[in-house]
Amino acid sequence: MKFFIDTANLNEIKEAYDLGVLDGVTTNPSLMAKEGISGEERVRAHYKAICDIVDDNVSAEVIATDFEGMIREGKELAKIDDKIVVKIPMIKEGVKAIKYFSSEGIRTNCTLVFSAGQGILAAKAGATYVSPFIGRLDDVSYDGLELIEQLVLIYQNYGFATQVLAASIRHTMHLIKCAEIGADVATCPLKVITGLLKHPLTDSGLAQFLADHAKAAGK
Repeated sequence: MKFFIDTANLNEIKEAYDLGVLDGVTTNPSLMAKEGISGEERVRAHYKAICDIVDDNVSAEVIATDFEGMIREGKELAKIDDKIVVKIPMIKEGVKAIKYFSSEGIRTNCTLVFSAGQGILAAKAGATYVSPFIGRLDDVSYDGLELIEQLVLIYQNYGFATQVLAASIRHTMHLIKCAEIGADVATCPLKVITGLLKHPLTDSGLAQFLADHAKAAGK
């Protein structure tokens, strides 16, 4: 399973990368705004700064919702760095854009996916990644993990190369369940990744080891 971090904060990206487990980054306009990044030039420069930290897979989202606009923006984003994956919304014009980018060899991440039907369309169009938002589905009393399970099965049934990128992950159990189900990628905040480190028995066991060592050393 690949681990992506869902943020535009450079310090968080560096911390996750230094941990040695980071495979990529996902961003969106909201995350950019949270970091105070606005204006076309500043946004592109920020994407380049992210690419300079990680090894691959930096999802950069288009703002346009029409086909021509998405193609124009997507091409400009792809020029920033070979690590860029163009993030396209799951709308009719978006599916067309994914098909176009697929034919041009430009990787895509189909975002805001909330149903198996949408996931099928994205895979048929040739999306590199499809991003079902499990946390947001949970918010409206639908089991988001069930959608991950459906997409993994469907893609396996038909040999789709599209990877299931579980998004809107809220906590460590979301992440672990996605791994059990077979999601190809999970994107989440830094606190979810570092949350996997924590267990009270690890803390108490280490404290005991250190105390025993100090006692044996006469300290």
